[in-house]
Amino acid sequence: EVQLVESGGGSVQAGGSLRLFCAASGYTYSTNYMGWFRQAPGKEREGVAVISTGDGGRYYANSVKGRFTISQDNAKNTVYLQMNSLKQEDTAMYYCAAASGSIFTWLLLQKRYYKYWGQGTQVTVSS
Repeated sequence: EVQLVESGGGSVQAGGSLRLFCAASGYTYSTNYMGWFRQAPGKEREGVAVISTGDGGRYYANSVKGRFTISQDNAKNTVYLQMNSLKQEDTAMYYCAAASGSIFTWLLLQKRYYKYWGQGTQVTVSS
């Protein structure tokens, strides 16, 4: 089992920045991918950014490219999401997730491949 705990959410004005943290514990050696997903009220949960824990490859949703950066600190078993130039449409509950095994890169942002999930942290962007 892998346990994930998110933190760092909050309220910010449009154009501002936030940094999210995901602390992993348990059988973290079994995870090949760590990702951030988000879900706004009334909408499906969508993939935002994923990092390959082995080679550090990064994958982003088109809506956040150039504004968000995912990174990891393997020594601390922590994954980060730096969010800059935030927009109102970024408002959502953000979830950290972990996946094992091999996943085709074009499928990495699909939530169905992720077995472990955190409880979420709320991000609210106001005008």
